[in-house]
Amino acid sequence: AAVIISQTSLFTLHFSTIFKPTNPLNGAAVISYTELEENTPAIQQKLLSSMQKYGLFFIDQVPSYNASEELKTLRSFFALPLDTKMELAVRKYRSSQKNVYRGYGPLVNATATQFKEMFNLGPHETDYQSRGDPSDSLEQFRAIGRERNVWPRSGDDTFDQHFRDVFSRGFATRRMLAQSVVRCIGQALGHPELKERFTEHEFSTLGLRRYPAGTGGRLTELEHEDSTVTILSTFQNPGLEALYGDKFWDVPPSGEGFIVNIGTLIEDITDRRVKAVRHQVRQIEKERYSIPFFFNPSFDADIGMSLTGKRTRAGERHKIFGEWMREYLPGVEPGLLGKTT
Repeated sequence: AAVIISQTSLFTLHFSTIFKPTNPLNGAAVISYTELEENTPAIQQKLLSSMQKYGLFFIDQVPSYNASEELKTLRSFFALPLDTKMELAVRKYRSSQKNVYRGYGPLVNATATQFKEMFNLGPHETDYQSRGDPSDSLEQFRAIGRERNVWPRSGDDTFDQHFRDVFSRGFATRRMLAQSVVRCIGQALGHPELKERFTEHEFSTLGLRRYPAGTGGRLTELEHEDSTVTILSTFQNPGLEALYGDKFWDVPPSGEGFIVNIGTLIEDITDRRVKAVRHQVRQIEKERYSIPFFFNPSFDADIGMSLTGKRTRAGERHKIFGEWMREYLPGVEPGLLGKTT
């Protein structure tokens, strides 16, 4: 009887291995940097088909990109003493700070939608000189979009300069890729003018993320869709899950490359010819690091009309991206304009 049970168990294991559902996201397109830059009709169609079917694709073989160096530097930053990191905190966590959006955010257990430690960088290194009424809420958000970066002052000048060099390059690399993605999507849809909506991209952000280890499988990012264009590094970390059909599937790690997806605004602007993929992040049994880059339209870009002249969902309430951001950002970053309670 013991032999029969053993054989049955072996058969069950073999059967489940053979018939284990294949992850459909393994079929998402992988496009090299060279192919993306060549931007041939075949590559445009490959990218578009993957975005329509899966809501994402992968970029690999990016010259001079060193994921291992970024990951090592990322870990070193988050290992700094909390007091050192809090010198860079955004105003919602330290009321005396000038920086509202660019800077450090500590781990907060009470946050309802996410459980992570973070640091945000943007494209600006000089202070914004306001040309409008500083009391106007739209002008306030224009200033936030153009807010200058803050950088570590750890007492180790060599590390501080290395950190700045690594992630300045990281921002530039991802911005270049995002511009190529937008160009490729626009030309694939017969609307090369799409790229003109991203000329300034003031609110674009490089986000450094650390998710604590855990065994409960809790969601550290709740189910959501992004808003614009996301270029994501997950290194070798699992945890990211994307909706395909009626089920969430593991998104293969980015490795030495990047995962690309778009959000609801771009879905609308393209008349839903590319899909905003729904996704979430699940806690894993080790610390998880990732770097999302959010490539946003220009502050004054028209988001009210699609490429074919149809009214978008966002256009029912807003004409330009800055107006939409004024409503959207405080929703995903509660307490943005003040100190958290």
